Amino acid sequence: MTSGPEYLQVGGQQLEYIWHGPPPSQAPTLVFLHEGLGSLRLWRDFPQALSTATGCGALVYSRAGYGNSSPAPLPRPVTYLHHEAQDVLPQVLARCGVRECVLVGHSDGGSIALIYAGSVAQPGLLGVITEAAHVFVEDVTLRGVQAAREAYQSGDLRARLARHHAQVDVAFGGWNDTWLSPAFRDWNLEKFLPGVRVPLLALQGKDDEYGTPAQVQAIVSQAAGPAEGHLLPECGHTPHREARETVLDAMTAFVRQVAVRS
Repeated sequence: MTSGPEYLQVGGQQLEYIWHGPPPSQAPTLVFLHEGLGSLRLWRDFPQALSTATGCGALVYSRAGYGNSSPAPLPRPVTYLHHEAQDVLPQVLARCGVRECVLVGHSDGGSIALIYAGSVAQPGLLGVITEAAHVFVEDVTLRGVQAAREAYQSGDLRARLARHHAQVDVAFGGWNDTWLSPAFRDWNLEKFLPGVRVPLLALQGKDDEYGTPAQVQAIVSQAAGPAEGHLLPECGHTPHREARETVLDAMTAFVRQVAVRS
C-alpha cells in the first residue's frame, strides 16, 4: 500500500516522504536516496515497482533543500553529503521505525549510502545499491556540472526543475555551486569503502556524463564485503530510467538475495 506524501521532523526541518508496500514490522525496507538535483517525485514509479517485485517496503524522501522539504542553508559545506549520511539518515530511519534495510542511492544518494555503510553503526543494514555514485571528483564530472549550470542559466533546466522543487534555486545552487567550488576538487570518499562490509551492487551507465568506469572500479575493489559492479551499455547518468528493465531486474535479484527470506 502507498501512503503520503507525509512529513518527518528531523533536525528542525520538515522532510517529505512517501511509503510503498509493507511496513517495517512485516518486511525489510528499501530506502531510496535521490541524486543531487532529485527529489521524492523524480524517482517516479520506480520505488513502487521495486517494492512490488521484492515484497519489501519502500521509503522515499526528499532531503532538505529538495522537493517540498524545508530549504537548506546555503552555501553548502564540502561535507554536506557526510552530514546527510551520518546525521540525517540515521534519524530518518529511526523516525520511520526501519529495522532492516537496503539502501538504494542514485548519484549523490549513492555517495550518501556509501558513507553511511562505511562509517555508521548499522546492525539492520542488509545491503547497498548504488547508481552512478561518486567517490572522487573527475574532470568529466566537473564538465557535466558546468554544463548543467549553463543549461540552468540560459536554457530550460530551471523551468523543468521548478516543477519538482519548491525552492528551485536552493536545490540547484546547493548542488552546483558546491561541486564547482575550488575546495571540492579534493573531495574523496574512498576512505569509507573498507568499512562497507555488507553486500554491494554498483551500477553505472557506460555513457554517464558525470563519471567514468573508474568510479565503479574503485567502489567494487575497495569495499570490504561482497561487491559486484555493472556498466550498462547505451546508458547515461540515470540507469533506473534509461535502462529501466535491466536495472529493475538486477536490483530485484540483489534484494532477493540479501533481504528476502523464504
